[in-house]
Amino acid sequence: MTTIYRGTILHTKAFDEFESFENGYLAVSKDGKIIGVGNDYDSWLSNYKCNASTLSEVRLSEDQFLMPGFVDCHIHAPQYAQYGLGLDMPLLDWLNTYTFPLEAKFSDQSYALKVYKSVVEATIRCGTTLASYFATNNLESTLVLAREAARQGQRALIGKVCSNCNSPDYYVETTEESAKATEKFVAELQGLKNPLVLPTITPRFALSCSKELLQELGDIAKRLDVHVQSHISENLAEVEVVKGIFKTSYAGAYDDAGLLTKKTVMAHGVHLEDEEIALLKQRGTSVAHCPASNTMLNSGLCDVQRLINAGVTVGLGTDVSGGNSVSIQDALLRALDVSKHLDFFKKQNIRGTGEAKNPDPKYAQLKYKQALYLATLGGAKALSLDHMTGNFLLGKEFDALLVDVSVVEKPVRPLNVNELIEKFIYTGNDRNILEVFVAGKRVKTPESA
Repeated sequence: MTTIYRGTILHTKAFDEFESFENGYLAVSKDGKIIGVGNDYDSWLSNYKCNASTLSEVRLSEDQFLMPGFVDCHIHAPQYAQYGLGLDMPLLDWLNTYTFPLEAKFSDQSYALKVYKSVVEATIRCGTTLASYFATNNLESTLVLAREAARQGQRALIGKVCSNCNSPDYYVETTEESAKATEKFVAELQGLKNPLVLPTITPRFALSCSKELLQELGDIAKRLDVHVQSHISENLAEVEVVKGIFKTSYAGAYDDAGLLTKKTVMAHGVHLEDEEIALLKQRGTSVAHCPASNTMLNSGLCDVQRLINAGVTVGLGTDVSGGNSVSIQDALLRALDVSKHLDFFKKQNIRGTGEAKNPDPKYAQLKYKQALYLATLGGAKALSLDHMTGNFLLGKEFDALLVDVSVVEKPVRPLNVNELIEKFIYTGNDRNILEVFVAGKRVKTPESA
């Protein structure tokens, strides 16, 4: 049965293009595709040529609206078991003290299922309809994550992590083991025949992979035409070590292995050099902006405006558990905060800190509608899945959130479209997300909230 949503509908069509329909409609076919959207419902209905009695109509209240689902371009699923811990450490210390010992436990599939069930539930509860997950080195438990995402109906990219050096003895592979397990993982995941859950080649980061392994993974990605994800230029100490090993830039290390593709997303990009940004643009490689973990792990402030102005596609990532929240709404807020902080540093003489060392009076702060784009369509573009999700264009799959800003406290007056989305962005949380849909299927209901 076709379902018609009547009320406030909003989405983005580009970084600087926000579209809304205050008394609009959105029509979803029985197979979960968007077949109508706009203001003139009567005109659409007459052209659709069907009996109105066969349609299911959902009317939204004045405090509710439909928006596209959130896209998390970078999240470590196993680290959900430790999120909120160890965040007073820099990146490399944090990895060795907390993360590697935790991820080694995922050779136990029952433990893996417990954690993966929880993280998928949590991300769906917070409105994530598409997530790009890092799992662990363990093939079998990574398949557990894939099956769990499929069972709960979330759209997901799943990666078996690869690392053959500069890792603890208890959590490391050989080059051959890693490459063979990656190929087997891709085959097993494709064997699920679930269009929502796709494989992504996942070298942990250049520091934990030899040149030989990176090349093997690049060859697999090219031959099988699959997605790629990893980390880049997150931390200054890490950047210098990578340069010393590979005798090239961080981006160059991946590019030499054929890992910078139009289906590649690289997390962080805090310390990218101008030449590296130009290379990412040339290759069509995207960046996942992870403002929470960049702050928590003392990595730095990523200037996403610099990336976007250079033509690089950017989405948002929670980067659990370097980030302390599974909510992309939280990442959206952090992105706005970081942009404001950069504005301070570029323009103000901050008492106690001094004048801006690199003043940029033309710097433009990120606006909330632009950040909404990064959290939805920008993320879908970054993951090369914008042909099917990210906004409400005709023919795309219905990945959406039904939001109600009155759940905690009803506004004292009616809000217009801009005020509704602004209210949700700045004061809302998962309780305001009443329902979540992926490919037209409801995966969160008010009862499960």
